[in-house]
Amino acid sequence: MIKDIEKKASEKMNKTIESLTNDLATLKAGRANPKMLDRIYADYYGTQTPIAQMAVIASPEPRLLTVTPWDASTLKAIEKAILASDLGINPTNDGKCIRLLVPVLTEERRKELVKQVSKTGEESKVALRNIRRSAMDEMKKAEKDKLITEDELKLGEKNLQKVTDDFIKKVDEILKVKEKEIMTV
Repeated sequence: MIKDIEKKASEKMNKTIESLTNDLATLKAGRANPKMLDRIYADYYGTQTPIAQMAVIASPEPRLLTVTPWDASTLKAIEKAILASDLGINPTNDGKCIRLLVPVLTEERRKELVKQVSKTGEESKVALRNIRRSAMDEMKKAEKDKLITEDELKLGEKNLQKVTDDFIKKVDEILKVKEKEIMTV
């Protein structure tokens, strides 16, 4: 019973870490990364569709992204979606593809990005703690329903705390790497 609760909590925590890495990958850190466009949706025949499903996104140079749509008629919609996004990059349309030149980061923008990374990391830590809390509540309910003993509850809580601490360390490591990347680009 306790092992099942711990396993479920651990799986949820792994998903939180995956979500954090995906969120951080979409941040513009002075280097062109096709994941930067993952959160941008364009109108495709009346449906909001991710750009990655409408076009080939490539990074031929460290600071350049090219977006080549499969359907040339969607070029304007993709360009409009990029302009409306929070990327802060002006697309260049040559009629066949869109080019996005990622500007060099200023010191001020680097500091903003580091703050954003820290905020995202803190949100992930809160999510991990919420997962821990709900798992502990589940364990306490099992103990109250006489499915586990008080000793098993204490051991389960101790193990769950250790797992949570390990995941929080992972978050800190991921944040440290991303902050270093932002400051050195």
